[in-house]
Amino acid sequence: MSFELRLRGLRGNRALAQLKHGIERESLRITPSGSLSAEPHPSAFGSPLTHPAITTDFSEAQLELITGVHTSARGCIDELADILTFIHRHLDDELLWPASMPCGVADEASIPIARYGSSNLARFKEIYRVGLGHRYGRVMQAISGIHYNFSIPDALWDTLGKIDRTSSDRRARDDGYFRLIRNFRRHGWLLIYLFGASPAVCRSFLSRKEHNLIEFDPSTRYLPFATSLRMGPLGYQSEAQGRHRVSYDSLTDYIASLTPALLNSHPAYAKIGVRNDESYNQLTDALLQVEAEFYASIRPKRKSQPRERTLVALRRRGIEYVEVRSLDNNPFNPIGIDVETAEFLDVFLLHSLLTPNDSESPRQADINLANQLRTVHRGLAPDLELDASPVMRPLGEWAEEILDGCRAVASLIDEVRGTTDSEASVDAQLHKLRDPTLTPAARLIELMTVRKQPFASLGLELAYEHHETMMKRELSEDKMRQFRELATQSNSDRANIEATENETFESYLSDYLSMRPDP
Repeated sequence: MSFELRLRGLRGNRALAQLKHGIERESLRITPSGSLSAEPHPSAFGSPLTHPAITTDFSEAQLELITGVHTSARGCIDELADILTFIHRHLDDELLWPASMPCGVADEASIPIARYGSSNLARFKEIYRVGLGHRYGRVMQAISGIHYNFSIPDALWDTLGKIDRTSSDRRARDDGYFRLIRNFRRHGWLLIYLFGASPAVCRSFLSRKEHNLIEFDPSTRYLPFATSLRMGPLGYQSEAQGRHRVSYDSLTDYIASLTPALLNSHPAYAKIGVRNDESYNQLTDALLQVEAEFYASIRPKRKSQPRERTLVALRRRGIEYVEVRSLDNNPFNPIGIDVETAEFLDVFLLHSLLTPNDSESPRQADINLANQLRTVHRGLAPDLELDASPVMRPLGEWAEEILDGCRAVASLIDEVRGTTDSEASVDAQLHKLRDPTLTPAARLIELMTVRKQPFASLGLELAYEHHETMMKRELSEDKMRQFRELATQSNSDRANIEATENETFESYLSDYLSMRPDP
């Protein structure tokens, strides 16, 4: 079915106003001088093991803030702002580092791994992080970003089934989500251009890493046309994973292609060893300890039951939503992301769903990655061309074509909602396309250049500005009370888990690892 026919069939559909989304934001706690915090997770935030909104990622100093599911971009951003307001009021002489790429990291040992308690689940999470440190280094794991979760309401799936003259059952929805994923992988370079905000890093981040960055000043390295170094070889990339082909043609193919990476021993990780006496080095010596270790710009997701593998949950109950992982923290925004960006992401993802795309060949997967890396390193270069096989196309020309399609999608959404917000979000991206100096990456380089200011110094300055902004933001006493109650409840939940557990960790781990993702 063509893009135009799907658009026509969705006109006036009220479900377009019910697109669902949530946000996860990662951010490092730092000292007033800009060094990574060595303090434990603040007690005011409750238990990171069981708190639904405030937890930790790789490091004890790396907060992960999670919103609920919303049907409006404004509601989602407002909730994230509320969480951050509570956070800033309880940081105890600390700040949040505003950028994705970390600074103030002396060495690997200065990055504390997140701690979750004494339960089997807590040990599982901690050992997983120990394994990540051994495999990729702790500095890479301290990189932060925005994860944008997106799902299609049931009523919209029903309409799409009628338009496509297919069913709207679980398999049809899974196929639709994978069409979205394939198109996202083909066009995802556009988000890196528009929202990339990591063109520079601190020299300390590069210790013992091969790179082609140039010196901005003694403490900063950068590339003049870079957009998001986080999405390139210096960021969340794995050479070993890159050699493992994963299929995005269907959920069945995806699970079948990813399963061996979870079950088969990987030689380099076998050398690390799973454990030394009572101490674990990693959960397993497979290419992936768990599915979350798989690095991808977008992933199909389904909430798992306790002790259920992610792929098993997907196989049993299908795709619930997709998780977009290619967004940098916006260092100029105290929330890390704004409403306009969220509005555009909804449009872009719906455009990806409606655009025909039946499969992704290995060659197309290679082209997708090559285009991503070109945009990472030279996205702001005026002469950059991307591989739109069978021809090369200027980034700007191809991007305008995609944005034209996005505008048509935005018009449908605005018509149903009675707003102009979606179309305005597309127009804002078109402005950035025609004037690259408006992109976050270009703005960061411009500020550093005009002020002759190192990346670390600028980041710290922005951290102070954002802290002041959030401290002035109003948060009702009722919401403050709700956050305090969530913290208290999370501590009780953690204590209950620890008090009622009587299984050994070895049994717990063996039971989990014996669960095969494939049927």
